[in-house]
Amino acid sequence: MTRGPSSGDAVEAGWQAVRADGRVRPELLEAAYAEPRLRQLFPWTGMGELHFSRCTEGRWTWDIPYIQPGAGGRYWVSGPLRTEAVGPAETVAQAIAMVLERLPAGCGPAFLGTPEELAAHEAVLGRRDG
Repeated sequence: MTRGPSSGDAVEAGWQAVRADGRVRPELLEAAYAEPRLRQLFPWTGMGELHFSRCTEGRWTWDIPYIQPGAGGRYWVSGPLRTEAVGPAETVAQAIAMVLERLPAGCGPAFLGTPEELAAHEAVLGRRDG
């Protein structure tokens, strides 16, 4: 019997797709990918922003801050929701650190599936732990 892709395979394919689409600054992509806690999450882009999801299939999760390009090579960290701002970052390293400080507890590796499937999986785990 053939096994389907693992979440690691799907996440790696996501990183390759984000690199190929050219919407995010290369230095931001490389710095985020170099950080093991972010590399295990599913990346996606929007309007030059780099987002991270705890699952591999869309709609993706919106519970992790994201990084936006700023003027003069700077960055702005927002989220996790579009209405929430974390603040400015002078460097890519500062932006990455701001995201890492705000990762949800027990974050990663990305779940192979949708946000709804992730929520159901976490609900079962919660019942076992409780």
